[in-house]
Amino acid sequence: MTGSRVLALGHYQPARVLTNDELAAMVDTSDEWIRSRVGIRTRRVAEPDETVADMATEAGGKALAGSGLAADEIDLVLVATCTADDRSPNTAARVAAALGLATPAVMDVNVVCSGFTHALASADHAIRAGAATNALVIGVEKFTSVTDWTDRTTCVLTGDGAGAAVVTASVEPEIGPVVWGSVPGMGHAVRIEGTPSRFSQEGQSVYRWATTQLPPIARRVCERAGVAPEDLAAVVLHQANLRIIEPVARKLGAVNAIVATDVIESGNTSAASIPLALSKLVERGEIPSGAPILLFGFGGNLSYAGQVIRCP
Repeated sequence: MTGSRVLALGHYQPARVLTNDELAAMVDTSDEWIRSRVGIRTRRVAEPDETVADMATEAGGKALAGSGLAADEIDLVLVATCTADDRSPNTAARVAAALGLATPAVMDVNVVCSGFTHALASADHAIRAGAATNALVIGVEKFTSVTDWTDRTTCVLTGDGAGAAVVTASVEPEIGPVVWGSVPGMGHAVRIEGTPSRFSQEGQSVYRWATTQLPPIARRVCERAGVAPEDLAAVVLHQANLRIIEPVARKLGAVNAIVATDVIESGNTSAASIPLALSKLVERGEIPSGAPILLFGFGGNLSYAGQVIRCP
C-alpha cells in the first residue's frame, strides 16, 4: 500500500440546543450582536454527566458501522481533544473499550482546534509506514465545560460535539500531504488555563492572524496535493467564527467549492468542528464520492494543519 483513504464518517451532537436569546438572558448580549460578530445562531450543550468519551464513542461507533469493518480490524485509535477530564485511561482507550476493539494502539492528541487534522495526518503516516492498517480518528470536545458563562466575548462561541473518520490503507493515496506548523510565540492568544480551566482568547489577534496568514498556507496545502483551489469540491475550515471562515475561503480562491458553515448551528466545537461539519456534508450528499476536499484546522497554540482528502 502507498497511502490511505477515509472510508467512512460519523458524528454526534448533544440533544440540548442553546439559542442566542437564551444566552442574552444570561449575559449582556443579544441575538443580533452574536450573529453580526461571529455568525452563530445556536450551539449544542452536553449534559453534566455526558463525557467527552461518551460523545467520542457515539461518533466513532457510527463511523465504524459505516465502514463495514469489524471492531477487531481497527488497530489504531486517535482522539483529538483538549477538554477530557481524565488523564488515564485516556479518551482513546475508553472509546476502544466501549466499542469492543481488540488490541489497538490508543492515543489522545491535544492540538486544540487543529487537533483533528493533526490526528488525521498522524493516522495517514502510521498507515503509510506500515504501523497500522485501519485507524479510527475522532475529534471531540465538551467545550462548554471550560466556558466562562459570565464572559460575553467567549461564551457566545462554544459548543459540544464529536466527529469521526475511519481511515484505511489504500493503493492510491486519497489523503494528501499535511502542511502543519505553529507560531509558538503567540500561543498565549488562545488559552485554556487555571483551576477550574477556563477558555479565553485575544480575539483580535486571532482574527488578524487567521485572515492574513492562513490563506497562503491553505494554498500550499492544495499545491502539495496537486489540486488547484478552483478544483476543490468543498472547503472545511475549523468552524471558529463565520467572520474568519468567509474571508479565508475567499482569499484561497476556492470559487467552485461548498464552504462548510456548520458554525452557524453548532458553534465553535474546537477539535470536533472539522469532522462534525464534514460528516454532515457527506451525510446530506452534498459532495460527490471521490471529489477533493480541503480540511484545514487552526487555532489554539496558534497551530495549523491541513490536507486535501477525497470524499468517501
